[in-house]
Amino acid sequence: MALETDLLIDRRRLKRRIALWRAFAVLLLLAGGLAWALKGLPDGLGGGHVVRLPVEGFISDDRKLAEAIDKLAKEDGAKAVIVSIDSPGGSVGGGEMLHNALLRLRERKPVVAVMRGTAASAAYMTAVAAERIWARDSTVTGSIGVLLQTPDASDLIARLGVRMETIRSGPLKDQPSPFRPLSDEGRAALQGVIGDLYDQFVGMVVAGRKLPEERVREVADGRVVTGRQALAAGLVDAIGGEQEARAWLAAQKGVAEDLPIRDLELRGAAERLVGAAWKGAMKTLVSEWLGVDGVRLLWQPAP
Repeated sequence: MALETDLLIDRRRLKRRIALWRAFAVLLLLAGGLAWALKGLPDGLGGGHVVRLPVEGFISDDRKLAEAIDKLAKEDGAKAVIVSIDSPGGSVGGGEMLHNALLRLRERKPVVAVMRGTAASAAYMTAVAAERIWARDSTVTGSIGVLLQTPDASDLIARLGVRMETIRSGPLKDQPSPFRPLSDEGRAALQGVIGDLYDQFVGMVVAGRKLPEERVREVADGRVVTGRQALAAGLVDAIGGEQEARAWLAAQKGVAEDLPIRDLELRGAAERLVGAAWKGAMKTLVSEWLGVDGVRLLWQPAP
């Protein structure tokens, strides 16, 4: 009889615990929904913020990113955008996409750029779309130029006894090709393409930095420079980082320094929720279970 009473008490305790956890989960969901709803409200109701746009790694033509930047221009809660750059560059198309998207955004909101470790080539092309640029003393930047590389494996192929037959509609259709050296005609045509892309890059720097073209071309020979050298050449506005950018935005644009900063999120709410759940599950199952005692759990050697 005593055993049945103890079981009944344990069951009631378990039910209370489950009820408490359920209530806690509901409150957590409500708090999350409220925080999500407040993102679009005016400053006085907690909606004002500064957006940080991270530009890292290889810069490619990213349609989702361009759409997110265009959407950001319509968000009333976003008071300014800080483009945080740490990238060695990327494709010309990727740099042009980011550059043009930021120019469109500048028509609606203050946009500034902060260079971190590296901001070269297409990354610098991105930066010059901003209203003001900060760099560290040691930031590696510049590299204003365009590069096209193609391998020539014709000697190796010949040694292997392999011969490539090419049927082409014109003499430049297979230029460049890894199977034969560039012809003089092909080299001249490709040089013309590179020259035109280079002129476009220089034009972006001239417009963004408001510098004479002759002065830009003096440093636009592909060289990289430090942040201090870039400042002396007029390629950046000041030495500093995000803190200095916030101070400038407050003084010049009236964007309060105490507004929270939010990274631009390309994923939707459902994607973020699933991603967070998956990350938590993997951390628990892999990092903690397998990483800590998984081996001993599966096999414990005899003492």
